[in-house]
Amino acid sequence: MAYMAALKFIDAGDQGRSSDQIRDDIGAELAKDLPEEAREAGFGINPDKLASIVGSYDIKTLKKLGGVEGLAGKLRVSSNEGVKSSDVSVRQNIYGSNKFTEKPFRSFWTFVWEALHDLTLVILIVCAVVSIGVGLATEGWPKGTYDGLGILLSIVLVVMVTAISDYRQSLQFRDLDKEKKKISIQVTRDGSRQKVSIYDLVVGDVVHLSIGDLVPADGIFIAGYSLLIDQSSLSGESVPVSISEKRPFLLSGTKVQDGSAKMLVTTVGMRTEWGKLMETLSEGGEDETPLQVKLNGVATIIGKVGLGFAVVTFLVLIVRFLVNKATHHHITQWSSSDALTLLNYFATAVTIIVVAVPEGLPLAVTLSLAFAMKKLMDNKALVRHLSACETMGSATCICTDKTGTLTTNQMVVDKIWICEKAKKVENGGSADAITDLSESAQDLLLQAIFHNTAAEVVKDKDGKKYVLGSATESAILDYGLLLGDIDDKKKDCKLLKVEPFNSAKKRMSVLVGLPDSNTRAFCKGASEIVLKMCDKFIDCNGEIVDMSEEQATNITNVINEFADEALRTLSLAFKDVGDGYQENNIPDSGYTLVAVVGIKDPVRPGVKEAVKSCLAAGITVRMVTGDNIHTAKAIAKECGILTDDGLAIEGPEFRNKSPDEMRQIIPRIQVMARSSPTDKHVLVKNLRGMFKEVVAVTGDGTNDAPALHESDIGLAMGIAGTEVAKESADIIVLDDNFSTIVNVAKWGRSVYINIQKFVQFQLTVNVVALMINFISACASGSAPLTAVQLLWVNLIMDTLGALALATEPPHDGLMSRPPVGRDVSFITKTMWRNIIGQSIYQLAVLLAFNFAGKQILGLEGSDSTMVLNTFIFNTFVFCQVFNEINSRDMEKINIFRGIFGSWIFISVMLATVVFQVIIVEFLGTFASTTPLSWQLWLLSVLIGAVSLIVAVILKLIPVEKEAPKQHDGYDLVPDGPERA
Repeated sequence: MAYMAALKFIDAGDQGRSSDQIRDDIGAELAKDLPEEAREAGFGINPDKLASIVGSYDIKTLKKLGGVEGLAGKLRVSSNEGVKSSDVSVRQNIYGSNKFTEKPFRSFWTFVWEALHDLTLVILIVCAVVSIGVGLATEGWPKGTYDGLGILLSIVLVVMVTAISDYRQSLQFRDLDKEKKKISIQVTRDGSRQKVSIYDLVVGDVVHLSIGDLVPADGIFIAGYSLLIDQSSLSGESVPVSISEKRPFLLSGTKVQDGSAKMLVTTVGMRTEWGKLMETLSEGGEDETPLQVKLNGVATIIGKVGLGFAVVTFLVLIVRFLVNKATHHHITQWSSSDALTLLNYFATAVTIIVVAVPEGLPLAVTLSLAFAMKKLMDNKALVRHLSACETMGSATCICTDKTGTLTTNQMVVDKIWICEKAKKVENGGSADAITDLSESAQDLLLQAIFHNTAAEVVKDKDGKKYVLGSATESAILDYGLLLGDIDDKKKDCKLLKVEPFNSAKKRMSVLVGLPDSNTRAFCKGASEIVLKMCDKFIDCNGEIVDMSEEQATNITNVINEFADEALRTLSLAFKDVGDGYQENNIPDSGYTLVAVVGIKDPVRPGVKEAVKSCLAAGITVRMVTGDNIHTAKAIAKECGILTDDGLAIEGPEFRNKSPDEMRQIIPRIQVMARSSPTDKHVLVKNLRGMFKEVVAVTGDGTNDAPALHESDIGLAMGIAGTEVAKESADIIVLDDNFSTIVNVAKWGRSVYINIQKFVQFQLTVNVVALMINFISACASGSAPLTAVQLLWVNLIMDTLGALALATEPPHDGLMSRPPVGRDVSFITKTMWRNIIGQSIYQLAVLLAFNFAGKQILGLEGSDSTMVLNTFIFNTFVFCQVFNEINSRDMEKINIFRGIFGSWIFISVMLATVVFQVIIVEFLGTFASTTPLSWQLWLLSVLIGAVSLIVAVILKLIPVEKEAPKQHDGYDLVPDGPERA
């Protein structure tokens, strides 16, 4: 770039000039080509040149500008006050908005065009056009065009219904995509902290980053502690980069692995390094789900069978036609009507292929998943990957967090142990709880709370103070604020180093420079871990004394007592650091214990019922938490997770077990406490590897990403979860509620069952349509169902059938059966029983009418063949309508349960019947039908309705079921009155 050369030229002439002169020269160079609007607004730097400083890690230019403060001056912003809300639109106009260029949305006509690319439909269009040409030559206008136009109209109908269905799905996925992109970030604007969408960020914004955040734009580090950034998404390097004043550049799309910081946004949207990368990448589509892959295989096999039938039917019709001509000695005489007959045979054969190829199978999966995803979105679960919804239906185990998932995450300090006394903290009366403490003990408690916290006291737009931070941090800070003033305690103190809380260490430590020039370390975290770091404590007189083993045991008993009351316990400690302090290390021993805090976090309403529902459904629930084992057991018992024969184990004990010992204990583990992310990962890996379980795992932290990735279904928390966890997850639980997870499992099962219902329905239609045309062609030389009629049947069967059966809402009975195993055949013995039984009934009736219909119905006259064929077609369609109702439940006799709760099903049924009446009564010219008498209509409907009675008889025939095996080889105990 020319301006980079200019900067180097300025660089070369730096000697002998003051820093102000250098800054002015660089400022002038960076302000070149600045839009007039930007100059008037007082900005002093060109957007592209600003982007280049960060993108090329140009630390020299940054320093010459006066560092981050000098750059903030050019951007007319203060790092303490942030951007003024009134400036946001001006900044967006000059520096751009934080949005990436998206692929244009596909229009409805694109879907129509795609639907027209189906090979069999193209062949039929060619047949129809040839048919019109031959028909006009032989029979003239308009009679000669009816057959061809009938096929073309049917194709238009099939194409439009398919396109509408696909277009509606794409609209649903677009809505879900918008939900996925709803990410908020903390910024300082107008001097106060607030949450804004990452898409509303502007250049000059001061962004607050913490563990698990995605860096939302390119920017420069202002201040922070122990900031580690994972840049693998941009550079491919897995080693995290440490960011500080020496290396201050932060890039969009990278992840905060550790620490916290304030960042000045310098580049947004397509000018960021991530934006440039996104421009070069094409958007990848959603992969096919396992069920879609499985059904594509089924569809291919059925398609090949259909192709075989079509070829044989066509050959039989041709041979019979030629034999007929030969017997009448017309083999040498050919007319255009013969050509039309052969063309109709070919069209029928092609249409058999259209009917046989069940393109509705993958469509049914997508429809069902899209419908489930939309409903789950309304029920606070955002499905990020289609396959997860399907897999969740097969889940045999859920490994869940405790805090915020099983509990409400609304925490308050309930008890405190300090100066050898345990005190109950009454709501609002916290100040009374420490009136009998010495001044020094009270002072140390407040120091331990106020200095060592990841929460902040911030002001909103109205100047009102509130606490911002995680639920645990906020509870302790709120408690401290009731006892004293935070500003008073932090005045003249300097924060020297911070080690943020992480789930491996289970503690947070800070180093503070006090006003008297002494340095003090504060530590807060898991009670027993911090207790082991202490060798002193504050006694009942407020004096610091050595801790004996007996006193350590007494304090451990206090911790356990708190935990047994389902309280989350944390210990607060401090240590005065002498001259021997090394800058990079906060001490990890020799502390003085100040207090043990018990925090109350009530169990969510409805969790106990949800756990019970899981157990009834054959899904094991395991609690995996970082909390104390006594707290975890108390909550697990309250939720119904921990039973008398279940095992509660601590992470350190679990990780030291040998593989053989793990094999013995894993089936019994119901609670794992004090677990690290590695323990969670090992548990999930062994459940899947050793025991072939289908595992769903919840996670909220950055360190949960490996376990979420390892699991079959990763569930991230929408409220407490970090962006990194959400990115690794398949489903985001927007309300962090365990009941929502159970709801996802219920919908997952519903998807699987709905697709089975549809496959049962479709295979029955397939078998009957193929066999009746094939047998009739072989026996009589003509096919009773014409191309147009078969296309209508294909529409009922594929798109409308999928719409009706694949969108049925779940019922509670789904959660009273065991999960479907990984290797279980998709088409079950029950389905085969129903398919074969209904096919035999339909074929018997339709073939009887095909060969002896005129005698049975007493039909006479020149139009008797047309009436009979119309009656067969009408009866065939009504058999499918009633069989579709049968397919609503494959095992239960009552198929009408909840039918009025599924308005889509009712609508499809009504639409099918209405359109069938129109085809038979009014579109005879195109569909080769003739109006029927009311008696024949009634008979058609009654024959169709008999399939309901056939279904009841079939369901009384017992089918051998595969007993699901538990992982240890024992059969499951019967799980309800039906199975018992």
